[in-house]
Amino acid sequence: MPGADGWLAMSDDDLLFHIQALPAVHQDDDRLLDVVRSTRHFFLRQEAAKRVIDSDRLKAFAGDRHIGQILARQMHRDADVLYLAQLINDARHLEVRKAAQVQLELLLERLGRK
Repeated sequence: MPGADGWLAMSDDDLLFHIQALPAVHQDDDRLLDVVRSTRHFFLRQEAAKRVIDSDRLKAFAGDRHIGQILARQMHRDADVLYLAQLINDARHLEVRKAAQVQLELLLERLGRK
């Protein structure tokens, strides 16, 4: 990509390979977030979002219909119940609301609150 550097300078195929090759524990959240906030194809942005370890850093992208879905699916702590409920009420995109609703139901069931 002209004018880009680092990971964003890679071709789509190389970038996807690089993202998918990351180990489960890594130190690349900043680079992944560069991809998430970029104008790259939504699939690449979603794949990068899936690999972000600190899901709280994705909350800034809750309004993005592609990243919001990934964020909702990563909510799995007791403290995330209120956030998911808020996301269901506030999200502009149906896909994000649906993902948040499914995740909330799974979380409540796991926590024995249903």
